[in-house]
Formats: sequence, structure tokens, C-alpha cells
Amino acid sequence: MLFYGTPEFAVPTLEALLERHTVAAVVTQPDKPAGRGRHLQAPPVKKRAGAAGIPVLQPPRLRNAGWPERLAEVGADVAVVVAFGQILPKAVLDVPLRGSINVHASILPRYRGAAPIAWAIIRGETETGITTFQMDPGMDTGDVLLSESTAIGADETAGELSARLSRIGASVMIRTLEQLDSLTPRPQDHSQATLAPLLKKEDGRIDWSWTSDEISRRVRGLRPWPGAYTRCRGKNLHVWSAIPAQGSSASGLAPGATIAEQGRLAVVCGGATVLELNELQLEGRRRLPTRDFLNGVRLDTGEKLG
Repeated sequence: MLFYGTPEFAVPTLEALLERHTVAAVVTQPDKPAGRGRHLQAPPVKKRAGAAGIPVLQPPRLRNAGWPERLAEVGADVAVVVAFGQILPKAVLDVPLRGSINVHASILPRYRGAAPIAWAIIRGETETGITTFQMDPGMDTGDVLLSESTAIGADETAGELSARLSRIGASVMIRTLEQLDSLTPRPQDHSQATLAPLLKKEDGRIDWSWTSDEISRRVRGLRPWPGAYTRCRGKNLHVWSAIPAQGSSASGLAPGATIAEQGRLAVVCGGATVLELNELQLEGRRRLPTRDFLNGVRLDTGEKLG
């Protein structure tokens, strides 16, 4: 078996496979600079594979000449792919005798793409899940093998949901491999497809004309990265935790106006809704609960954010 994966999300599936199958080699992204010192850091999957003594390959681009032949030397009967981070060309997908199977963090065909967890939260979905499917050259377009749904918690962040889905994904993949001889691949209904594009830093910029519900979902969906942020006195202000304020009045203030009182901070949003900010981080400073934040940054009611 070949295993393709890179981030922490892929580790539970790798661990489950190591317990039950023979993983001949792991393919992961190249080490990347990280931290203030910009030292090269190995991906989580590489660290786990190294601890298990599994050979690791780190192709800069699988489309480069020679990689299908090099992967064929492994002699794998099947490949398992989990959040690898590169598109696998057909020549690579076809290397294993039984093809390549992907673990995807949505119920396909909804939320095809690089960031299904974040966009499901941002767009107000109450349910998501895991799909395993037989890969083809398209983006998450292959025939479905198994799926399992789960509710999205009302306060769940993308990071929390990702950790939970990674464990579900491991379980669904093990079941998929156990039933592979009897499963009938099911074509997706492409007319029902939605997209979950790669997140960009700009996706975190808060537009205060959105309602408090829309903004609170963006705060949860973009945590831990890139985080939701606005401008405050000429600096970026990250909003790490926020909830719609029930029963609060915008008091005629325009969207983006602050309401600061008794150690609490809220912001007027679109539709005359109000968002209460619970955890904040001003550019260059520590992340703080709102009460502590206001002790250092004394905002007045009516100040404009954004």
C-alpha cells in the first residue's frame, strides 16, 4: 500500500493503516520553513512515518518526469490519499493495481476542493462528514465508495471539527478497505456539486455589513487559519471568538461601530444585529479575553472598526 498525506488531519488514517495493513511507502510534501527562524520543518505525516520506520518520498511535483515509474517500483496494490496537497495526475493515480482512494472531509458532491471544513461552517451548514471515493483526474469528482455524516456543533471551530473528522475519516477508510471487494462505486451527481476553494489570508477580513450570524460563522470557520480580522486604530485586530448578541440593540449606530460597556465589547453588524467579541488580539500583542484586552486598549462606544 502507498499512503499520500501531509498535515495532522492525515495522521489518524495513517496510524489506523499501520495497525492493520502493510504500508510500503509514504508520499508527503517537502519540508517547509516555519517559525521565526524559518527553519525547515517536516510535515506531521513524515514524522509519524519516520517513527514507524516507513520509507518517505517527498516529490516537489508529482507531475515531474520519472515519478510514476519511481512509485511503480514500490509495487503497491492500492493507494490511500488524505489531504496530500498536490493534484495527482492520471499516470500516478493508475500506478496501484486497484487504483487510488481518497478520504475527503465532506459529503460529496458538496464542498469539493481544498477547504471543505472551513467553508461548510462559514456557509452555515449544520451537517458534514467524510466520503471515501475512487480518484480520477478531476477535483474530487470520482465515484463514491462510502460516506458517514456528522452534525456540526453550534460553537465548533474549523480546527475542532477537523480533529473530529480526521478520526472519522480513519474509521471510514478502514471500512472501505475491508469492503473493497464488495462495494459498488456510486457516480456523483455533478449537478449538486459545490466548491470549497483554498483559503486565502483575505478571506479573514470581516465585512461589518454582514449579519452577526454570518460573521460569527466566519470567525469559527477560519480558526485556526487564517483567522478573522478587522482594522482597529490603524492595526489589524484578530477576532478569535465571538457570538451573536441576543437581545442587544444597535442603538442607531452604523455597522462597524463599537459598543463598549462594563468590560464587554460588541460591534454593530448588518441587519441591525450585534456581535459580542470574546477573545481578541491586536497586531503585535498577545491574544486576550475581551475584558483584559479593554484594560490595555480603551475603546469607546461609537468607535469604528474596519
